[in-house]
Amino acid sequence: MTTLSDVSPPTAVEALSTRSPRDHRGSPIPTLGMITTRFKELRKRRGLMIALVVVNIGIPTIFLVIRLLAHAFAPNSYGPAGGYDIYTNLVAGVMYVFGFIVAATLGCTAGSIDLTEGMFRHLVVTGRSRLALYLARIPAGLAIVVPLVAIGFAIVCVVCVSAAPTTLNYDGVNVPAGLSLTGLETWAAQHPDSVVCNFNYDGPLQVPCGNGPGGQAVIVKGPPQAGPPPTPAMIRAAAVQAAVQDYSDYKTHFLYPSNSLMVKSGLWLELEAVVGFIVGLGLGSLLGQRTIAVILMIVLELILTPILSIHIIPHLINFQRGVVGLATAHLEPGGLPLVFGGGGGGGGPGGPNVTRLIPETTTVAVCVIVAWLVGWTAIGAWRMMKRDA
Repeated sequence: MTTLSDVSPPTAVEALSTRSPRDHRGSPIPTLGMITTRFKELRKRRGLMIALVVVNIGIPTIFLVIRLLAHAFAPNSYGPAGGYDIYTNLVAGVMYVFGFIVAATLGCTAGSIDLTEGMFRHLVVTGRSRLALYLARIPAGLAIVVPLVAIGFAIVCVVCVSAAPTTLNYDGVNVPAGLSLTGLETWAAQHPDSVVCNFNYDGPLQVPCGNGPGGQAVIVKGPPQAGPPPTPAMIRAAAVQAAVQDYSDYKTHFLYPSNSLMVKSGLWLELEAVVGFIVGLGLGSLLGQRTIAVILMIVLELILTPILSIHIIPHLINFQRGVVGLATAHLEPGGLPLVFGGGGGGGGPGGPNVTRLIPETTTVAVCVIVAWLVGWTAIGAWRMMKRDA
């Protein structure tokens, strides 16, 4: 007869090693694998990726390359490719608006891709938490749009600093950049004719500023006056006075952007892209398809936001302050052109404090941005959790 030896019960260590691992499919926190899968799905959409690269990197790069070539072949006809003015116009005029639009397009695609491709039911039957499926799209999409914005902005910064003009042309006069008030007064006293005849001079002296067309008449600047012509000392005093009058405008002009301005501008552009993506993601999930969501985001950025940001509507001003575009415009770094006719910019006529934006404190602007980010994330997640599979 064959007998079986007694089988000893498994030890505690063996029991733990044979026990199945805990199932995390019901957790609302997305795993790294889920985020990576979402990232690969978005990256494989070549048309969308090409649009993102062209807008964030291609347009600024092509513009700067053309200016570099034009200045290299015809320096007398075309100015330097870089500099402060080129930087501010590219950042506030191109990258801010179009960066928001393409980021919103990516968000609308990420929020509706599963429905449009018929994959939503297959994701649900896996048992994964719907909330986790939605939240995984946020880091996946930001991993695409944030680096693209950073690369395009870095190219703009490098070219605008390295290819900046060597002298500052202010009111048609080559002036040293970054002078203090005393320094500008000293320079003006050394170049009185150029200052009085080109700066915004409204002093009491009538100063000759060269011959008119054909050399038949002398162009004068200043009010009519009786008596002998002004002496050189009087003209130098008038030049110093003009320098004092124009200094507030002169100090807003720079050869190239400062390091602090570039850092603030980069963070501001990234914030705008993040807002565009998060809002587009929530809207795409809410509507369940991309086309209408993208159109609504374009209308918001190009039509509704400019109108609601600078035109006060009676009894609706608090509603207007809740527009996210107005909030981000109020966070614009000082030194950039005024967005939508207002913002924190320091350049342009009238000085840094002139703005047409509806007044709003920085605290309120930050609260509005946070509310939009949290609110649209909640709306998009709620719609995904309630949608029929």
